[in-house]
Amino acid sequence: MFTTLLIANRGEIACRVAATARRLGIKTIAVYSDADAESKHVAACDISVRLGPAPASESYLKADDILRVALAHGAQAIHPGYGFLSENEAFAHACAKAGICFVGPPASAIAAMGSKSAAKTLMEKAGVPLVPGYHGDEQAPEFLQQQADTMGYPVLIKASAGGGGKGMRIVTQAKDFIAALASCKREAAASFGDDKVLIERYLQKPRHIEIQVFSDTHKQHVYLFERDCSVQRRHQKVIEEAPAPGMTEARRQEMGEAAIAAARAVNYVGAGTVEFIAEPDGRFYFMEMNTRLQVEHPVTEMITGMDLVEWQLRVAAGERLPKTQDELQRCGHAIEARIYAENGDKDFLPSIGRLVHLEFPDHEAFINADVRVDGGVRAGDTISPYYDPMIAKLIVRGANRDQARARMLRALAATQIVGVHTNVAFLSRLMADEAFGEADLDTGLIERRRETLLPAPIPATREALLLACAAVLEQEKAVSALTTDPWAERCGWRVDGSYRRMLSFQDSESAQEVLIDMADGMTSLTVGAERVAVEISSQTNGVDSVLHVALLTRSSRVSGTVVRQGDRFDVFVSGKCETVTLKDPLASAGQAEADHAGSLTAPMPGKIIAIEVKAGEKVKRGQALLVMEAMKMEHTINAGVDGVVENVYFGVGEQVAEGAVLISLEQ
Repeated sequence: MFTTLLIANRGEIACRVAATARRLGIKTIAVYSDADAESKHVAACDISVRLGPAPASESYLKADDILRVALAHGAQAIHPGYGFLSENEAFAHACAKAGICFVGPPASAIAAMGSKSAAKTLMEKAGVPLVPGYHGDEQAPEFLQQQADTMGYPVLIKASAGGGGKGMRIVTQAKDFIAALASCKREAAASFGDDKVLIERYLQKPRHIEIQVFSDTHKQHVYLFERDCSVQRRHQKVIEEAPAPGMTEARRQEMGEAAIAAARAVNYVGAGTVEFIAEPDGRFYFMEMNTRLQVEHPVTEMITGMDLVEWQLRVAAGERLPKTQDELQRCGHAIEARIYAENGDKDFLPSIGRLVHLEFPDHEAFINADVRVDGGVRAGDTISPYYDPMIAKLIVRGANRDQARARMLRALAATQIVGVHTNVAFLSRLMADEAFGEADLDTGLIERRRETLLPAPIPATREALLLACAAVLEQEKAVSALTTDPWAERCGWRVDGSYRRMLSFQDSESAQEVLIDMADGMTSLTVGAERVAVEISSQTNGVDSVLHVALLTRSSRVSGTVVRQGDRFDVFVSGKCETVTLKDPLASAGQAEADHAGSLTAPMPGKIIAIEVKAGEKVKRGQALLVMEAMKMEHTINAGVDGVVENVYFGVGEQVAEGAVLISLEQ
């Protein structure tokens, strides 16, 4: 076994690899960019070395610099994690040439599976079933459209060198094909340095099922069962589970044997995932093979009890696979939810910012734990625009799917994140959704259940308003306790002992008021027509802005966590987060409207990659105006109203800051 391992990655996967290496007694080396200098993965390793500036192209993708660090510190092996250099054939070659073990498959296997079109040709020869489509080298737009027209719509355009949902478009009618192709090619070139695409028939109500395979240098191959990854948005996985609901033993064996045939066809070594698309009648087709560890590998670990990172290291060191196929067993059902910094109300647009408050449910760091959190950030860290916006992975296990789903709901209810938009509430609705509960799964589930999963905002609840008000009073009491100046008192003392005050809170819908009455040592709070006498108690977790507040009335007790940032209150109560803003009537009186009417601003830092209009042009509401690239994804800025373009403030290729006015419209 190796004594020193360099981890050529960041975030949660770097922390995950470091945890197994530590258990095995292996010394670890972290590499980091300027954006990650104080990150969790740096602290998790024995040695840390700076690579360069924040952009991945200047740090985590600098293969030569990573190899120099490995050689300088005596690393015998490099674990690439996933993403970045994990499926880079040239990097695997360079590691071999430098005498350092690449913890992954041989470069030849990466090359064989790196091109989706070439891989499908290879799989066809190996007898692995394929989706009907065009996988050739001809890339002329007119030719590709002809292939799509012949195939029949809908079709799927996919980046040949792609993965992770990037460089992928569904086209439902011929007139949209050329525009979708251009967008797909731009995104593919930006993400993978290769704009080649393939065209496939888009299957109706398909499921995304993948098989975890493992191979060693002794030509042994096993499959560690399957994962269902059907629940996706923007072609990226949101929920993964194992085993796949409704999978028969006969189908499981058939898919497992097909996956091993794929691994044998390329002389595979190490961990790999063979991804299939399955139709409702059970027919399945090869999509691609990911020649690395997958983000969703924990659900396989939870049901098998196997540490897949340990398997990777042992196989890379030349050992035989720890188990044979007959020795592998499943136990229970596991579900993984990816917690992202993203805004579900704005089409899951990534969110950036500082993690002011971060709290996860009670969990254990064991492979076969019932609740597990794989994360790469801590409170105080920043979600930057440079990398994937994943905050953590929440993984649970139950004796069966229903129990696992119930545990996930409880775990999500105990997850508290403030500082960025997150998908936690969306994930909770998804877990409770009727279709998901009945395992009526397919890759279109989120869109099909959009009204249920992405409902319109609702007014703040009475409980949230009461807790926010209580937090104001408790913080004012704490400030008053620190002063002897009677004029600095903020606790509502009056000569006659009575005190009345109104607080106005703004939620997503409207302003709501809480009336405070204090008399004879008693406090009463009124929301709407209901007045309740309360006793307020609170404690902090060591941070002044985070209070655990309890309200005791004659008939009930309301408790929750309140995180205050200026006039903004994030209230965690009854397993949900509600946000309200304290309105100061004096500060807001006569305040001019700050926003530029009719302007369209950048939702985050990014680069302009296409401009579809020019000054003076008439546009319709919903029309695409420009396209910007941010966090490895394309984002289209659309007109919110009918109007005329007044100005376009940036050109193609220019970088823009968050909030920058991109285009102005006159209605």
